[in-house]
Amino acid sequence: MGVFKYSPVDFVLTCLGLIFLLLDIALDVWAVVSLYQEKAYGSLGVLVLFLVGSSVLVQAFSWLWFSYENFKMETTVGKDLTKRQLKVLHVLQLGIYFRHAGVVEVSVRSFFSKMRDLDEGVAVFLSHDLSMLRLIETFSESAPQLVLMLTIILQRSQLDPWTVLKAIGSASAIACSVTMYHRSLRSFLPKKEEQLLVSSVVYFLWNLLLIMSRITALALFASVLPCFIFTHFFCSWLVLFVFVWRSKTNFMDSTRGEWLYRVTVGIIWYFDWFSVVDGRTRYRTLLYHGYILVDISLLCGLWCWKMITEPTYYEILPLYAIITAVSVVVVYIFGLFLKMVYYKCCHPNIGIEELKEEDAEAETETSPTESLTAVKSCEDEVDFGRPAMVEDGSTETGSGMQNRIGASPPAATTKRCNKRMKQLAQNFYS
Repeated sequence: MGVFKYSPVDFVLTCLGLIFLLLDIALDVWAVVSLYQEKAYGSLGVLVLFLVGSSVLVQAFSWLWFSYENFKMETTVGKDLTKRQLKVLHVLQLGIYFRHAGVVEVSVRSFFSKMRDLDEGVAVFLSHDLSMLRLIETFSESAPQLVLMLTIILQRSQLDPWTVLKAIGSASAIACSVTMYHRSLRSFLPKKEEQLLVSSVVYFLWNLLLIMSRITALALFASVLPCFIFTHFFCSWLVLFVFVWRSKTNFMDSTRGEWLYRVTVGIIWYFDWFSVVDGRTRYRTLLYHGYILVDISLLCGLWCWKMITEPTYYEILPLYAIITAVSVVVVYIFGLFLKMVYYKCCHPNIGIEELKEEDAEAETETSPTESLTAVKSCEDEVDFGRPAMVEDGSTETGSGMQNRIGASPPAATTKRCNKRMKQLAQNFYS
């Protein structure tokens, strides 16, 4: 596997991610206050459930990943924290911000450090975990919240062009999170596999269409049968969870963590496909999309039937109801077509053995922490550019001493690898 590079583009995207995260909190607070002022206590309770549940889920993953690494901190903001203090941060739901701060700190340091490759390796390692946490947050908070907001809009007959644009923007933000996750996976490919812009564009488009169609179908169904949407979620999630369990995933380093991961994948699959095992997944993918397509058709069909027979919340002409229901299904089918185009034209055909061969080359390299220790130790022994004393009393320059003792720091070629994201990359590309 090639040396990971943390480019200025990655740094800008990380900073924007932190800004949008803070903006998302502000918008969440605004939504909670608005629903409270409108006395929509039912919707308010559901929204708070989404926000709190998603935050607890993300903090749980963050804490488990720290524990798997024995709470070894590789950033200045974290090196003075004890295990107890780190636990308090996660209990207070601040773990994700701590990780953002660590990535920003290391990436800034890499631009000015003499050991640029070392810091870049740490920055990429930390950003990989961050991209996975953002993906979990996207499908446990943003997607359900968008379904709730669209349901409220439909029930209040507030569907205007501006509202439609806002909904498309929210769905685009979800698709962007998935695309950023895809970008993280691409960093595990050999150097010869370049990530073209058209690849990311096509990946974004088919995810946008599939997610938008799925969320719209759920919102239409919830707008006429709000009580049954929870039954639908639980039954669908249960089927998907059993499917994940039967896939025998091996992502986390503990049994409890693995069960939490399977529960989370069931939530993600409720909205979009997510590769969880390596090897050929063609039949699993076809089975999943076939199931979701049938489910979307049933949801839209029930909504259309309710609109024609007993329009409870808002009236719509039968012809428009049929056109709307068919359009949602057609959008999903078109998204599947774009997905096939991506896999046919843009998806690199890399075998799992080739990925593992690249990984084997990286196993001889030391971690950034070990490399940093070696470099500091070397600098303590030798002050380069100044004569150093040898055993016979003579002097020797720093470069000569370095050649004599053979202490060449490996930091310049460090290949820090995030094994969790590496496993997901093998699942996606094998």
